[in-house]
Order: sequence, then structure tokens, then C-alpha cells
Amino acid sequence: MKFRVISILLLLCAIIKPVQAQETDSFSNVTLQKDTGIYIPKIIVVNKTDSLVKKQFSPNPTKALIYSAIFPGLGQIYNRKYWKLPIVYGGFMGCAYAISFNSRYYKDYSNAYLDLMDNDPNTKSYTNFLPYGYTISDTTWFAGVLKRKKDYYRRYRDLSYIITVGLYVICMIDAYVDAQLFDFDISPNLSLRMQPIFFEPTAYSQKSFGLQCCFNF
Repeated sequence: MKFRVISILLLLCAIIKPVQAQETDSFSNVTLQKDTGIYIPKIIVVNKTDSLVKKQFSPNPTKALIYSAIFPGLGQIYNRKYWKLPIVYGGFMGCAYAISFNSRYYKDYSNAYLDLMDNDPNTKSYTNFLPYGYTISDTTWFAGVLKRKKDYYRRYRDLSYIITVGLYVICMIDAYVDAQLFDFDISPNLSLRMQPIFFEPTAYSQKSFGLQCCFNF
């Protein structure tokens, strides 16, 4: 009888011990197993959809056009084409110099022409264009020279304004087109390949062989 009781108790102990060994205390990153006192790291499964993926930059053509219209060069900065900025601002600096140069000479020749034609002895700015010690004997001829010079610099001043406006428009177009073609495929797969071709006979021609050009894109 005693032997049976002892056997039953041993059997119960064998069943209860593994159950108790499975009880664990969970922490944030580790699991403590009571029987062994060993910290077992947790295995955290991360879903691929939850991972952060860096978004590839792709400019908006409308935004690039608006930025370039607000101030020249902003569209190129938005498109991240910084190497174009020296070209843009160098062009505008050249146009500004041309406008200033032609405007200054146009103003000087225009004042000299008006002073010569008003017959006022107190207005003699035209003498600045005469060599030292020279006087005017033929005012008609000299007035014609001043008028031609005045018209010359006025024409190039107006042309400088037109070029400046044209450069402004070109910067806008460049920013818009650059944004449109930002994702255009320029990989080495874009190539020209020559390959033979067989032409089937028709009612107007016989069979023949030739070469054809193939563009891969």
C-alpha cells in the first residue's frame, strides 16, 4: 500500500514540475525562466509593411514652374540641378550690365542732342563729346551724329531688356521640362542596334535582304 502511495506522489511530482517550469515572467525585451534563471531574448517579428522606406524624390513640374516664375533659379534649386545656377545668374548679370551700359550712353547722347537743339547757351553738355579745343562749325552735322549715337544705344538698351525677359522665360521652361523628364530613362539599354532583315516578296518587289536599325528603350 505504501509503495503505491509513493509511486502516485512521484508521478504527480513528475507531471507538476514541467508545468511549473513553463511559467515565465515577461519583460520588455527578455524572458526569465524560473527554474534555470536564464534570460532568453524575445524574438520580435517585424512586418515589412511597417518598416520605414525612404521616399524617392520626384519633382512636380507645376511647382518647378511656379518657383521659377517667382524668382529665377528657384525652379532649378527645387529640381536639385544646382550646377545650372551659375549659368542662370551669370546670364542675368550679363543682361544687367548690358542694360546699364547702353542706358548710360543713351542718356548722355540724348541730353547732348537736346542741349544742341534747344539753342540755349547755358546747356552745353554736347561739348563733352568734342575733342579738347574744338568748336562746332556745322551744328546740323554734329546733331546728326548725336542722334545716330542716341538711337544706337537706345536700340541696344531695348534689345538688352528683350534678352532679359527671354532669359527669364527660358529659365521657367527649363525648370518645367527638367521636372517632366526627371524620371526619364537614360540607362545604357537605350541603344541603337543593327540587325539583318528579310523582306518577303510582294506583287511589286522580289524577296531581298537588308539591314534595319533598332532602338531599344
